[in-house]
Amino acid sequence: MRVQRFWVAIATLYAAFLLFPSCSQASGKELKVLYWNIQNGMWSDQADNYDNFVAYVSSMDPDICVWCEAESRYKTDTSIKMQMPEDQYLPWNWDVLASRYGHKYTLVCGKRDTFPQVITSKYPLRIVKRITGNGDDIIVVHGAGWAKVDLGKGQELNLVTLHTWPQKYAYNAEDQKADAAARGGDRFRAVEMEYICSQTVGTVEGAEKQFWLMCGDFNAISSVDNFHYQLDPDDPAFLVHDYVRSNTPYIDVIERLYPGEFRKSTLSGRRIDMVYVTPALFDKVKSADILYDSFAASVRDPRGKAIGNFCHPSDHYPVFVVFKVK
Repeated sequence: MRVQRFWVAIATLYAAFLLFPSCSQASGKELKVLYWNIQNGMWSDQADNYDNFVAYVSSMDPDICVWCEAESRYKTDTSIKMQMPEDQYLPWNWDVLASRYGHKYTLVCGKRDTFPQVITSKYPLRIVKRITGNGDDIIVVHGAGWAKVDLGKGQELNLVTLHTWPQKYAYNAEDQKADAAARGGDRFRAVEMEYICSQTVGTVEGAEKQFWLMCGDFNAISSVDNFHYQLDPDDPAFLVHDYVRSNTPYIDVIERLYPGEFRKSTLSGRRIDMVYVTPALFDKVKSADILYDSFAASVRDPRGKAIGNFCHPSDHYPVFVVFKVK
């Protein structure tokens, strides 16, 4: 009799599943994306075999990570540059490092110099395009990239990574002081941004209906934060993000979720690290934030200029976004 009741119960549950399949899928599956400019390949944690870094990343259990400045550049606890590739643990060993926090797939996405972007993921990755410029009049100094992430069940994420030119003067400016005064750096970044978008989201008709995410260190502030900066609305500092907002389908996730609330992304007090998504993906956002606590709390190295004004663990804060995509 007990066996009969058991199978009746199983049959009832199965029937309920068939009649109401949405109930079993209502909560959806989370996709957690962590972006962070980790300053010189996480220079701060080299001496500890990246143990603190790995523990921090593992604690959030991200599905996809995008690392900016993902290359070892300086000898441990110094500002002395590594001269030989064999001295550099990163980017050559990202597969080993990523496996320690549970990521099987790695991809050097945007790299033109020693400031690459690297993607690590639990999901399969493939590169679509590495973007360095047109070989003529446009140079994407640190490089950018477009990758596709296979999320399974027919879902795909287009992931664009970037790191724009950081200086006040334009790249290759002959008179750097004069060019900085003319805001050459802002205008150079705007050209980089327009080119990156034209090579990625701008190539696809109907991109707003697809899953696209663009993130990176834009080295530029946004006019949506001008209630905080109080600059002239026509200031060239806004050119980069004004282009994105006016010419692409992208939505600034942090700005949209925290309207009227300024959230810095660097120790210096600016918000220059952004996560943009298309409307189709924004509809899947569960939460997003810039993280300031625990290991991510940024502190200037007390040696100051003697150590390149580096910070621990980075001069940037991580951005963490959670989606429900399945």
